[in-house]
Amino acid sequence: MESIWARGMLVAAAILVIRIQLLAFTGANAIGVNYGLNGDNLPPPEQVIDLYGRCQINFVRLFEPRHEVLEALRGRPQLVSLGTKNEEIQSIASSQQASDEWVKTHVVPFVDNVNIGYITVGNEVIPGTNAQYVGQAINNILNSLNNYGITKQIKLTTVLPGNSLAASYPPSAGAFTNEAAAVLKDIAQNLWHRGFPIMINVYPYFAYASDPSHISLDYALFQSKDPVVIDGPYLYYNLFDAMVDAFHSALEKIDVPNVTLAISESGWPSAGNEPYTSIENAQKYNKNLMDHVLGGKGTPRRPGQTFDTFLFEMFNENQKPAGVEQNFGFFYPNMQPVYPFWPC
Repeated sequence: MESIWARGMLVAAAILVIRIQLLAFTGANAIGVNYGLNGDNLPPPEQVIDLYGRCQINFVRLFEPRHEVLEALRGRPQLVSLGTKNEEIQSIASSQQASDEWVKTHVVPFVDNVNIGYITVGNEVIPGTNAQYVGQAINNILNSLNNYGITKQIKLTTVLPGNSLAASYPPSAGAFTNEAAAVLKDIAQNLWHRGFPIMINVYPYFAYASDPSHISLDYALFQSKDPVVIDGPYLYYNLFDAMVDAFHSALEKIDVPNVTLAISESGWPSAGNEPYTSIENAQKYNKNLMDHVLGGKGTPRRPGQTFDTFLFEMFNENQKPAGVEQNFGFFYPNMQPVYPFWPC
């Protein structure tokens, strides 16, 4: 006999499918999915991009410029966030010629019929040894795009991890580490003047799983009915908003309050650390995050502010460390869904 839980999952999935279809039809969908390639059994890129299309996933984030994936994206409508490799940043920053070569190799051949919307310079390199090169690398790539006559707007940015913050609780106390702040002020000001956002990785799962005695599951899954954190005039009903607003507070403290944010990664693993991981928790988190973002609510500190969001991630990848890292995917490598979510 089918369990009540299973029937509930199917009903929830059906409602979500209808919601995604409506959002896709109205053009309101600002949700994408990270496409990682750390697996030895993943389907060919052409099939993967077909899957994005069938599932009405409109944004694709690539961690590095894999040409076989960019070829598969030719003529497709998906907006693409294209990453540099972290080990390339110093070279790009140190030489305009090296930057020109990177753009010539990875952007120029594709830009006319691949919808490149972002270039991310560095994935979680601030703080770190490559942090000092990010600002100049961004400027050099912007110069290179101009040198090659690329006039379509491509937003340059970088991706910040949670450990770029020295403090995050309460959200108003959010502050960058000294090392991160030393480089981020100039970068953030540059991005703000150009109308580009800073990307951040936001994982309520890791905060909850590391301290479940003080962080409730409802708070992590957007299910709290009452405010859990009261931070002056700001009321927090979910951990995601609190984490995002900690970054807003940190940016205020380096005098760049108006730069916007985009979410480069957020998700919940379906297995690998029970009881905190489960298919049910993963589906609830991702559904509620999608509803929250697409509802345009913003955060308590930035009400009504919208931000592009990339869910993590497309596939379970078997070459990542064992445990939760292998279980963030919406799909198994055979392209069957891990749980009902997308309308495909």
